[in-house]
Amino acid sequence: MRGMFKRLLLLGVLGLVTAAGCTSTSNESGGSTLPDGAGLLRDASEAVKPINSATFALKVNGEVPGIPVKEVSGDLTKAGDAKGNAKLDQFGQTFEVQYVLKDKILYIKGITGSWQQFGDATQIYDPSAILDPNRGIAKLLTSIQSPVTEGQEDIAGVKTYRVAGKVAKDVVTGLVPGVQSDVNVKVWVKQDGNHQPVRAVVELTPGNTVEITLSEVDKPVTVEKPV
Repeated sequence: MRGMFKRLLLLGVLGLVTAAGCTSTSNESGGSTLPDGAGLLRDASEAVKPINSATFALKVNGEVPGIPVKEVSGDLTKAGDAKGNAKLDQFGQTFEVQYVLKDKILYIKGITGSWQQFGDATQIYDPSAILDPNRGIAKLLTSIQSPVTEGQEDIAGVKTYRVAGKVAKDVVTGLVPGVQSDVNVKVWVKQDGNHQPVRAVVELTPGNTVEITLSEVDKPVTVEKPV
């Protein structure tokens, strides 16, 4: 279970959404010239570097090997502290749990109703990497290979450009242990401003994807050790 939660936090590095919800209206180029994908991703990378905290949500579609979880959400700080909820699929049933990650120690509150300590999270992954400009989201955005701007899309009322590409296995395995090959990635970035990312979908294996959102950027987040 420790590995599963850490991997979910790692997957959060692979993309983000700053607009709530995933409802979208697609509009391919529509006859207009689309901006360069590499340039959009460079701007998006710079836009996320100053982020110190955020609310995140992650949803697994299909089957992702080694991750018996359908959803995980919560608040995260650049220091690596986090708290939130998750839905686990185990033994054919769905379980809802709460978790707290404080000072690199993982705590989980499940069906027993009491908190359990699961030890040093850094033995599996250092979650401070997620918002680290040199290791996390910002680095991944600039590591997307051969990015192509595919079209325009409206994501929950936000006008975006959709950029697609691949991320090399060697880059991903440093963040998500167990990835066996390059992954396909689609990133939606705002058309205006600094092109902040507003959605990402990562295809770890054909037909099996992870959708990621990141909202309420830089809101105050306090994570306390469970009593």
